Formats: sequence, structure tokens, C-alpha cells
Amino acid sequence: MIAEVVARIYWRFSRWTLRNDPQPDTPRIIIGAPHTSNWDFVFMLAICWRSGVPVKWLGKHTLFTGWRGPIMRALGGVPVDRANPGGILDELLSQQRKGPYSIGISPEGTRGAGKQWKSGFYRLALASGLPVTLGYVDRNTMTVGLGPTLTMTGDATVDMDAIRAFYADKAGVHPELATVPRLSIESP
Repeated sequence: MIAEVVARIYWRFSRWTLRNDPQPDTPRIIIGAPHTSNWDFVFMLAICWRSGVPVKWLGKHTLFTGWRGPIMRALGGVPVDRANPGGILDELLSQQRKGPYSIGISPEGTRGAGKQWKSGFYRLALASGLPVTLGYVDRNTMTVGLGPTLTMTGDATVDMDAIRAFYADKAGVHPELATVPRLSIESP
């Protein structure tokens, strides 16, 4: 309840506009892209809180050290050790069975330009059967929101073609830092 009030106030005074496609009432994976700024984290929380979407989000484990740890966990954060990310899938699937919630992931994995997206969101979608909602930031139109929700087919190239088409005209807060939506597991 407090989170929704905070989000309502945020959107009232933000220079950005929140726009959501019709959204399912069921848990899903919400990917956020382009991820080029620390503001993307604020946007993701404000979007989900205002939209009434219970969400846990994945963040690098160093965000959870010291005084920040309890705050990040209270905001729904789940630490991921990038050097050993394999166990996170099992942990998320186990937590998902205890209580339904959506999972927020930034597949770029960093705010800087990279060569490709991380495939964790895709592997999690296939393993869990959860659909993927395309969250976005678009500096061109000063809009953010939740776009379409897609079911992954298992054909990474086909699935990523649909994702690339959605993000093709979206620019992050710092467009020069965006990473092209491509997975290493796609066929050449």
C-alpha cells in the first residue's frame, strides 16, 4: 500500500509518462530495457508499484553489501553473484512456488554498452513457463511502461526477433550505452 502511494506521487510529479499495455494478472518475468542509467531502477519499481505488480528483482550481489543490503532486500531485491549465476534459477523457481510474484530482470546486465544480453531471463522463462513482459524506457517519447507480454517458444532467434522489433525504436536515458537485444544462444 505504501509503495503504491509513493509511486502515485512519483508519477504525478515525474516528467516521464507511464504507459502500460494491458497486463496479465499472473506472475511473469518483466525485463527492463534499455538499461542505461540508475534511473531505470527507479522507473522499474515505480512502474510495478503503480501497476500493482508484486515484483522481486535481480541485482548484482555487491548492491546487497553493508547498509544497502537490508534496503535492497526490502525493495524486493534478490542478489546475483555474476561470477556464479547458475544457482539463481533454482532459487527463483523455489521461491516462486512459495508465493506468486513477478521477476524483474535487466537482461543487459549493466548500464554500459555491451555485446549482447544475458540469457538468464530467457532460460528462466523456459524453465518456469512464465511469460515475458517487455518493460521499457523511451527517452524519445519520455515514456516508460510495460509493453506486450510474450510466451517464449524455445526458438531463441524467433523469440528475440519479436523482442528486437519491440525495442527497435526505444532509446534509454543514455542511448549511446544501449546493448542490442541479442543472446549468445541464438542461431547465427
